[in-house]
Amino acid sequence: MTSHTNRVIAVLEDLMFMVKIQEVAKRAGWETVVVKTREKALAMATEQPALMVIDLNYAPAEPLELIRALKAAEATKHIHLMAFVSHVQTDLRAAAATAGCDTVVPRSAFAQRLPEVIQACVSSE
Repeated sequence: MTSHTNRVIAVLEDLMFMVKIQEVAKRAGWETVVVKTREKALAMATEQPALMVIDLNYAPAEPLELIRALKAAEATKHIHLMAFVSHVQTDLRAAAATAGCDTVVPRSAFAQRLPEVIQACVSSE
């Protein structure tokens, strides 16, 4: 198993979600880094974060292409990917899962599920 850093890479623009991620990550002793482009996310992924959180509605980051690229690369395919999207966008949720996203949740469940996903990542160390 590849070792990882105690870091969450967040690919999003929504300030409310950014703050939630930072709060939960900090409680776990993790650092949060926010990136706004697919290229920056791919570059940061090489530093082996334990978790990447992706807003599927954040078009500038090309989220589905990002997920596919991360899961296709040997160096980054083990990184846990958690994505969130509006609960009515079932096609986008399914597309993210098909692309290889490990956890896809509706926006409404994001804050509730994030601590358990982070805990699962901590436990897998």
